[in-house]
Amino acid sequence: MLSQFMVLFGFFALVLVSIVWINKAVRMFDRLIADGQSAWVFLEFTALTLPGVIGVVLPIAAFAAVVYVVNRMSTESELTVVQATGYSPLRLLRPAIIFGLIITVMMSLLSHFLIPTSLTQLRLRQHEVSRNISAKLLSEGEFLHPAPGVTLYVRDVTPQGELKDVFLSDRRSPETPVTYTSAHAYLVVESGGIKLVMVDGLAQILRQPGNRLFTTHFDDFSYDVSALISRSAINLNRVSYIMTPELLTHPHAVAERTKSTYGIVMSEVHGRFTRALLGLIGAMMGFAALLVGGYSRFGVWRQILLAFALLVLVKVVEGMVVGPVLANGALWPILYMPTLLGALASLLLIFVASRPGLFWRFFARWARAEVAA
Repeated sequence: MLSQFMVLFGFFALVLVSIVWINKAVRMFDRLIADGQSAWVFLEFTALTLPGVIGVVLPIAAFAAVVYVVNRMSTESELTVVQATGYSPLRLLRPAIIFGLIITVMMSLLSHFLIPTSLTQLRLRQHEVSRNISAKLLSEGEFLHPAPGVTLYVRDVTPQGELKDVFLSDRRSPETPVTYTSAHAYLVVESGGIKLVMVDGLAQILRQPGNRLFTTHFDDFSYDVSALISRSAINLNRVSYIMTPELLTHPHAVAERTKSTYGIVMSEVHGRFTRALLGLIGAMMGFAALLVGGYSRFGVWRQILLAFALLVLVKVVEGMVVGPVLANGALWPILYMPTLLGALASLLLIFVASRPGLFWRFFARWARAEVAA
């Protein structure tokens, strides 16, 4: 049974990751290509978003795999045969628990190490790309805005890197807006910066007051485009970028450094643990719910709905307990309430599945009491 869980889990994880990842990649593709970035940068960015996508999808894939396998075994009467040989529901639950623990280990690696690392690296690359002047300027046939008040248009870029028919408007100074046009231009690295050297062009300066226009023809003119790019230092002081050990050992220092609150730090670090445990709880709830009711020729669609409802309930409770923790970090233990609720629900369902007659006798007594009343 464990091998079936793993095979179906791999299938569902692959399908779900592909759907979510492609959706994110399409939006990222439009943004990066519009900024003039290469296909390699696009592939690098999408790869760095993959750990976060997998972290969202894994618990859902685990739950779907367990429900699918147990549903197939019940439909083909395999589950009934196994139970007839003396296997109790609690013993049947063991493969699901082992499978859930495997998913929990995977989720722990993602939540505590891979996702924070990928987020940090993604932020670094985004900062580097934002300062990549060449990629911003070497976009032909588009009006670009590398900085507020600055507009650049290049009709064509040759394979040798020559810019043809360049239009540059600098309106950062309302009193003296300047417009440059040139037939040819080049990007030249000089003294640690990048300059746009325009050849055979015209500079038009509109002076205020009076709206007087001054024009100057030039053979060559250099414009410092590196000054258009922000030189601000990159900010990596975000709670989601920090590794779990540091969040656990120095929560107050992290909150002060990231300019957040103690509640945000506690919500982040313990949220990583609860997300990892969701793989185990989802597998247990899915398996236990489908054992309730026994074999039926109409299938186990009611049990599937029950399993799905329990999963939704756990997620709803998870959303409800986050708010109080954000307001008061000392309440972080309640973040584990959804996990505890899911575990108790699974054990209760296993208890009911082990004693189906007890449930029906209780229901029959309640029905007779209602009729007598």
